[in-house]
Amino acid sequence: MSSNAMQLWSPSPETVERSNITRYMRWLQDEGKIGVSDYDSLWSWSVANHEDFWKSLLSYFSVMYEGQDEPVTNGMPMPETVWFEGLSLNYAEHIFRNKTAHQPAIIFRSESGTRREISWQDLALQVSAVRHHLEGMGIVAGDRVAAFLPSTPEATIAFLAANSLGAVWSSCSPDFGTKAVIDRFAQIEPKVLFAVDQYVYSGKTFDKTGALTTLASALPSVKAIILISTKGVRPSLAVKTYHWQDITEGEHEPLEFTRVPFSHPIWILYSSGTTGIPKAIVHSHGGILLEHLKYGSFHNDFHAGEKCFWYTTTGWMMWNYIHGCLLSGGTLVLYDGNPAYPNLDALWNIAAAERINHFGTSASFILANMKAGANPGSQFELGALRSIGSTGSTLPPEAFEWIYGHVKRDVWLSSMSGGTDVCSAFVGGNPTLPVYAGEIQCRALGCNLEAWDESGVPVVDKVGEMVITEPMPSMPVFFWNDPSLKRYRESYFEMFPGVWRHGDWICITPHHGVIIYGRSDATLNRGGIRIGTSEIYSGVDHVREVKDSLIICVEKSGGAFWMPLFVVMQDGFALTAEIKESIVSALRREYSPRHIPDTIIQVPDIPYTISGKKTETPVKKIFMGVDPAKAVNRGVLKNPESMDYFIEMARTMNP
Repeated sequence: MSSNAMQLWSPSPETVERSNITRYMRWLQDEGKIGVSDYDSLWSWSVANHEDFWKSLLSYFSVMYEGQDEPVTNGMPMPETVWFEGLSLNYAEHIFRNKTAHQPAIIFRSESGTRREISWQDLALQVSAVRHHLEGMGIVAGDRVAAFLPSTPEATIAFLAANSLGAVWSSCSPDFGTKAVIDRFAQIEPKVLFAVDQYVYSGKTFDKTGALTTLASALPSVKAIILISTKGVRPSLAVKTYHWQDITEGEHEPLEFTRVPFSHPIWILYSSGTTGIPKAIVHSHGGILLEHLKYGSFHNDFHAGEKCFWYTTTGWMMWNYIHGCLLSGGTLVLYDGNPAYPNLDALWNIAAAERINHFGTSASFILANMKAGANPGSQFELGALRSIGSTGSTLPPEAFEWIYGHVKRDVWLSSMSGGTDVCSAFVGGNPTLPVYAGEIQCRALGCNLEAWDESGVPVVDKVGEMVITEPMPSMPVFFWNDPSLKRYRESYFEMFPGVWRHGDWICITPHHGVIIYGRSDATLNRGGIRIGTSEIYSGVDHVREVKDSLIICVEKSGGAFWMPLFVVMQDGFALTAEIKESIVSALRREYSPRHIPDTIIQVPDIPYTISGKKTETPVKKIFMGVDPAKAVNRGVLKNPESMDYFIEMARTMNP
């Protein structure tokens, strides 16, 4: 399946010359480590000598640490690999070493038109104030600090304050349903909760006071809530409540940083919850610092003084990731609200007004613009725009072409894929390489990624399972409440022992780029947001007329998705418009609008394995056109006849 993809962009000699990758290659040569002059050679060295590569970043980025940089690892295979056991450092300390009076640290915009600038001096003062308040409450390194906040400067300040003293951060967006928040935070037992009492989206104000009352009673570990209120009314909650304004006003102590061991947790992110409640994924302080320095500098090509934006909420790992632009001395541009409100021009208008250099978004946003016939390149002055980043789901070739035809002819389109598992990307952009329609440019440095067939044999120019064969320090250190690493191994290492299986179908192209064909497991991917099937089932369980259900999400051509919900009704009931509305209301109330299926279909039975597990993946494969004989092994099903209905439906319909 040799690629004949169209080349859409090629870097100028000046772009290659000023890129951070070129500077790094020259530094390696000057230091006598290795002489390479092209990216393929650099990548090959970085994965064949992964300990030397990751150690080199300590020197190249002048990482501040205490202790010894040897040994680099404990020599154990994944997932028992431990990195830099002799080092202690702090992520936030590396952000504030870029403090300057020449540019703001943060520019904030909201859908209501609010604009704020936060100087580096004010950022340091407010982070210090919140840090000292947390210390006064008895928060120490290792304690969990949770947030129920939108993407505002206050969320950034709270994170940096917690991080500066070694506390472990975890956040959910206020558009999450209360149960979804509890499912996540109850696992990690936070001592403090930062929260808002309302938020605005699509021009509507959503009151969250009731949610706060529920959270306060459902999370007994929370001893205090720090409330960021815009209502002007101070609610009475069951736990001690402090108010943001009271904390951040008045005298401020100098900002301090607590250095913690390299593998000390920095934050907890969450899986989609496919097989139960979401897994609480723990990343390390040092691993994330090195990964964000590496990826932001080399693959996003962030430079000091540049303005960096990624549309995200605090519930998506890209919120955590984009803060890494501050490590490169950039200005962080934040946005709170609906990216398409009042129309699809909203973010492009901000890109023009703020003269954004790096504009990050989701594939679904790009596709929405394309389908709407938008032409931002002719409507807005985007002269400062140097790169457009895309992630969340696969960006189809026609969307690549739309960027170059309707946004900017000479922009660098940097598609990337990785996710919650590494809070970065395994594959992504490269300012020294061409851009081909539909292809991610390269495998990231230090990431020994391959496509494997069913037998575990690497393949090129063929579709295979995405695997990573060597450890990376940004991989999770563990899952919370999984001391034996049992769930960790089950999540990534069951198919190929000792090798990370990511769950994507990919092809490594003759250009050494990567094409991603969608999930190879049952995780739902709705417009770039990964949704767990268990969350859907939990929501549907609230509808008493429904006996059982099964959800899939089918990736279609052109980057579209079709997410049907199949339901088995209780005896005596048929699926009516009223019951469909009850299902939709339950999913919206308990989780989010993204959890609502595209269609709801009544079926006679749901297929189960002999061990009692629903079989979403075979059903999905059948609707994707896979031969049913290859899609499902009937011998492992408790009720194999249940598949007949889905096979016939897929044969007769075109979703």
